[in-house]
Amino acid sequence: MRAFLLSLLWLLAGPALAQEKLVGTNMDVRTILNFKVADAAIQKLLPPGFEANPATSGPSAGANLRVTFVDQMAAHDATGKATPPVRNLIFGIPVRKPGSETGGLMIFAGLSPAAGGPYGASIKATNVVERKVRHEPGGNSIVDESWDYKADNGSSTTLQIQYVRGTAAREKGELRVYSQSKPEFFRIYRFEQGVDVVRGAGTGPERLQKVTFKAAGEKLSPLFDGTEQLISMTSVPWYQREIYLPGS
Repeated sequence: MRAFLLSLLWLLAGPALAQEKLVGTNMDVRTILNFKVADAAIQKLLPPGFEANPATSGPSAGANLRVTFVDQMAAHDATGKATPPVRNLIFGIPVRKPGSETGGLMIFAGLSPAAGGPYGASIKATNVVERKVRHEPGGNSIVDESWDYKADNGSSTTLQIQYVRGTAAREKGELRVYSQSKPEFFRIYRFEQGVDVVRGAGTGPERLQKVTFKAAGEKLSPLFDGTEQLISMTSVPWYQREIYLPGS
């Protein structure tokens, strides 16, 4: 009887799952900064039908802006064909629809080798990225990273950071990511990653030794006006995901 019920549930769920469309996969190394910026500045970026949804607990509690530095190791389209990996930069706001318990991330800006992107938010920019690890005799591993993005329209972002590497925790998850310019559009990310929270509430002794971050541009300058607060910094030494479009 139990086997029959499980089979029935699978058949009922099958059509909904089949409606989703796989559009690609990728494997990255990522560095994530979570900031608390002026609520009024964030509100101006949100389209109708969405509200900011900062975390209420955990290392990033109170952060209303996520900056993700991405160094792709490999990328493939829906057929498994390799596509050129990119190094891009993503600015997103944790959001939800009023009254909904389901949250997501809304992309409103980015710097990337190609303009537009799936969310219509990327500005074409050049980048120089350097990451290195020094293993010391005492057992510590010191990571130095430098990320530099520049666009022809004057938008730019730089990050220089140094930290003591910790042990990454293995996580699996799912995330809906929305577009600010076309808020009805979203993609579904199902991912597995290693997470090393270098700075954040409840993470223990300070391991973030140096950090310099600057961002400028039409959408970025009002957010990073000197009043922003870095709430958490996370190193993601491996990130692997499948990307889906939702069913109609």
